[in-house]
This record gives sequence, structure tokens and C-alpha cells, in this order.
Amino acid sequence: MDRIELVKAIPLFESLGDDDLHTLAGKLREVRVETGHSVFAQGDEGDAMYVIEDGAVDIVAGSGKQKVVLASLFKQQYFGELSLLDGAPRSASAVASRATQLLALERDDFVEFIKKRPDAALAIMHEVGERMRATNELMTRTVTRNVLEEEDQKLTFGERIADAVAVFGGSWPFIFMFGGFMAVWMLWNSLFHAPIAFDPLPFMFLNLFLSTLAALQAPIIMMSQNRQSTKDKALAVNDFQVNLKNEVSIDKVLRGQGEVLQRLAAIEQRLATSRNVGLEAAKS
Repeated sequence: MDRIELVKAIPLFESLGDDDLHTLAGKLREVRVETGHSVFAQGDEGDAMYVIEDGAVDIVAGSGKQKVVLASLFKQQYFGELSLLDGAPRSASAVASRATQLLALERDDFVEFIKKRPDAALAIMHEVGERMRATNELMTRTVTRNVLEEEDQKLTFGERIADAVAVFGGSWPFIFMFGGFMAVWMLWNSLFHAPIAFDPLPFMFLNLFLSTLAALQAPIIMMSQNRQSTKDKALAVNDFQVNLKNEVSIDKVLRGQGEVLQRLAAIEQRLATSRNVGLEAAKS
């Protein structure tokens, strides 16, 4: 795949024309990173985005025991594209998992490209807007749901019977009832003789009955347990979605808070500057 195709594969640039893609591709510079070396570290200045021409890169957050691999990227994939827009510090580290050949697009080159091609800037803004709309739709959608109720609505008649048998078979009423039934059976056949006693010692018919009951009850209970495993998996997936949404929401709130504090600091600085100018004018 040539460089133009690599640039076109990036969602941020997919709406650009061939001329713009050719111009951007010409601004790419080659970067080679050896195995285990960092492309950039968490907290570094966001000065470029990267496309993997060959090799593999791990996106890592934290360090030491807190180190977590967020994603593993391979040939023709990209990372760090948001740094072209805001130049904010890196939120994670990028480490080459093997010898890797990268193509880097510097933020300064991108800004220069935008200034010279306003039509391309509008196309990129449109693409960013579409991604923000998709993110907002995801954030406003309710992900919390009653998974158990959804699973119960899908149950067939046979599965409902299996669940009922499993619930009743693991209850104290079943133990008391079945224990009483066996006690009456054994007492009846022990105290009386044929033909009133239909199953004398050693209770062969009772053993056959118990074996048959166990053989039928075991697979029914296993069916119910397998379905419980499916419910547990659905609950885990739902919890993950809820946690992911909460994490993104918290990050959004913190970013908004940081922006508000930054604006307040700027306002305070302007007020202090105006106050000093007024004092100097009053003194003069």
C-alpha cells in the first residue's frame, strides 16, 4: 500500500480529495523504532501522528505494576491523530513491540497544510463533527438494562420447566417431601408382608426409582446451570459497557473542569493586568 492509500485509510482524512491526499502524503517523514523503544511517552507534547508502515506498536498506560496495554496496533494502522488538532500532551505511551517503520505527520506541517487549503479544513471539520455526533449519541444512549429480564423473555417452555425443576430440586421443601416419601416407602415395605409389601428389602424398586430420578434430574439441572452461565456473561458485558460509559463521562467532566479553570485563570490575569494599568495611570 502506497503512502496516499495509508493517509486515505485514516478516518480524519478519508473525505479529502486526491490532490490534498497527495500533498499530505508528501509531508510524511520516515521514523524507525527498534523493539522495546518508545515512539513517545505519556505526557509528552502531542506534536505528530503516526502511521505504521511495517511492524507493531503497543499503546500503554501507566508504568510498573500499573502498566496496562490499551491496544496493539499493526501494519496500516495509525495512532496519535488527535494531537494534530489540539497538540495536547499524550494520554498514553506508544512502545514498539518489534522493529517498526513509521510514517509521521508533524503538527506544524498539518497546520500549514490547513492554512493553505481551507476547503480541506472544512472537510476535516466535517469528519470531526461526524465523529463527535457519534460519540454524543453513544454517551446519551442508556446502556444500563435489566439483562436478567431480557434473558427470561427469551426462555422456551422447556427451559422454564428446567429452571423450575432446578429451583425446586435445590430447596428444603423438596428435601423434606422426598425424605418423607422415602421413609413411608421403607416403613410400609418393612412392616408389612406380601402381597401388601410391594418392594421388600433390599428395596430394589426404590433403588431403580432413585437412579432413574437422578439420571433425569442431573441433565435438567445442568441445562439450568448452563443458562445461568449465559446470564452471568451477559451481566459482565453490561457491567463493562456501564463502566466504559462512566469512565468516558468522568473524563469528559474533568476535561470540561480543566477548561473552565483555564478560562477563569485567563480572566483573573486580564483583570489583574487591567488593575495594574489603572493604578499606573492613576499614579501618572
